[in-house]
Amino acid sequence: MSKSDVFIGSLDQGTTSTRFIIYDHNAKVVGSHQVEFTQFYPQAGWVEHDPMEILESARTCMTKAIEKATADGHDVEKGLKAIGITNQRETTVIWSKSTGAPLHNAIVWMDVRTTSICRKLEKELEGGRTHFVETCGLPISTYFSALKVLWLFENVEKVKKAVETGDALFGTIDSWLIWNLTGGVDGGLHVTDVSNASRTMLMNLKTLDWDKKALGELGIPSGILPKIVSNSEIIGKVTKGWPIVGIPIAGCLGDQHAAMVGQACGKGEAKSTYGTGAFILLNTGDQMINSTNGLLSTVAFKLGPNAPTNYALEGSIAIAGAAVQWLRDGLGLIGSASETEKLASEVDSTGGVYFVPAFNGLFAPWWRDDARGVCIGITRFTNKAHIARAVLESMCFQVKDVLDSMHKDASEVESKGKFLLRVDGGATVNNLLMQIQADILGNPVIRPADIETTALGAAYAAGLAVGVWKEEEIFSSARSRLQIYKQNVDAILSTYFSILKKLDGNRSKEVVFKEIESLLTQVQKEKSNQEALGLCSRVYGGGCAGMPLQLAGTRKILEFMDWGDYGAMGTFISIGAIGAKEVVEEDDLFILVATQNAVGNCIIGDLQAMTDAAGKRPVILINPKLKVEPWTSGGTEHMEDIRARTDTIYLKVA
Repeated sequence: MSKSDVFIGSLDQGTTSTRFIIYDHNAKVVGSHQVEFTQFYPQAGWVEHDPMEILESARTCMTKAIEKATADGHDVEKGLKAIGITNQRETTVIWSKSTGAPLHNAIVWMDVRTTSICRKLEKELEGGRTHFVETCGLPISTYFSALKVLWLFENVEKVKKAVETGDALFGTIDSWLIWNLTGGVDGGLHVTDVSNASRTMLMNLKTLDWDKKALGELGIPSGILPKIVSNSEIIGKVTKGWPIVGIPIAGCLGDQHAAMVGQACGKGEAKSTYGTGAFILLNTGDQMINSTNGLLSTVAFKLGPNAPTNYALEGSIAIAGAAVQWLRDGLGLIGSASETEKLASEVDSTGGVYFVPAFNGLFAPWWRDDARGVCIGITRFTNKAHIARAVLESMCFQVKDVLDSMHKDASEVESKGKFLLRVDGGATVNNLLMQIQADILGNPVIRPADIETTALGAAYAAGLAVGVWKEEEIFSSARSRLQIYKQNVDAILSTYFSILKKLDGNRSKEVVFKEIESLLTQVQKEKSNQEALGLCSRVYGGGCAGMPLQLAGTRKILEFMDWGDYGAMGTFISIGAIGAKEVVEEDDLFILVATQNAVGNCIIGDLQAMTDAAGKRPVILINPKLKVEPWTSGGTEHMEDIRARTDTIYLKVA
């Protein structure tokens, strides 16, 4: 069987939807399907899911994804080698071992019904809220599974009886899925992985086993707990009743840990996933750091039974994308989440409006489960666009709070040089959100071409276990384009900012291109000191329809520039037109010299084809506004396509 006939599946069970994605050997998606499921809110602050509905959503997604891939000519049934599972963490299920039925709805990670239990434990246990931090890495909080288990023990009669008779099984969503996929009442495997176990407040981070002292203090019997395994190993095989009978389950990670693998975050590197909540993790390598600034210590990943354990510092934010859902479902300000960017772009600021999305309290670094949401600064001037922009800014301010704490806790293990934040998750398609984030941080924000790195990380873990990929392949392929950013971002930043402000029709083209020359010479001087990297940058522009009149003759001006004495022109820098045929294998970086509002319909096809041809290589569009202009004939939509097709680096706009 050739590599082109090999596939890996990823079951991504999130807070609001379930997806199944099928990847080929090159980690390219060949089939996928997504299903949303019901959110239950029995009381204020309570959130539940139906575990049986989650199972059915998984079954549907598997079936539909395979059908789509097969329809496109991929023999998935023959070539599927394994699946990985990634899931919403902390969400708690207790079910009957004998019947397989859930004994209560799943209590979701953001649910705050355990507040009184938390307060009671804080008073009774030595050390109060931080009693379990040294061993388990987590403070006493409504967030974590152990407290949800205690609530079920105390309040659900069926759970009490099942525990007493030995018929109860506890698990996070990964355990519930695996038990059912591998047979359920007919021999289903009761397991979890180190990343999910590290979120229960019951696992010892040093031994990677259930902590007997914590179990004793909380009164949780070990018999209801699953076996803990690594993130990448063959756990078991899918049994009858599912569309993929006999396929190994070979990877399992909590969603944020899977995103770290998908983003190839090594020691000292951080990522932020923007979904229902936002979750920022910094890989601290084999060093477990106990935060003194409101963060969590957790397992990052362990890619095999005998592999080293990577730890992480985490800042968890309860409400991010969920605030946009509230704009849609609660206030009716938008019809869909995708409308938020357009609405918020109608104003240049929030007009003094600030929003704190503490719908279910505040997580890191504040840990205030009694906090509630607030919107302040509203005047008669305020309109819905200001509120929408304030909601987007609230996500970014929360991320900054976490990163400020992270810098204090882990300055010794962070990557040296300019801090780069890698981002992923559904909300990152919002270009305005990403630009606001870069502005608030004052640091670059990097969005990969494939923003669904959670599912990709689970696929990588499964593929690693069955030999489809090697660990060095996974990390090197995901990092290759990031290395280009890292090597050049400092050289680009200072001049890039001035070009953003100065590249306009009121300046002579000689001055404009002198600034572009300065930008590129800085980049190339950096590269000349690192000859082994062999960067070949191309500058595109000029002589093309769609360029503003003031920039006519761009190509000629660039060709006659003085590019220095180190042979940059022809060695490092080539000049071409805008179009796919100009893209060659040796090129690593593309700089398109054109103001965005000049990219009209006359060249949009060539520009789109060029970004497609560039693939995962970075494309920088020098543009003073960095926002979509309302062109005719659907130009805005085309630009959104282009932005979505290429890796994007967001820089602070002064």
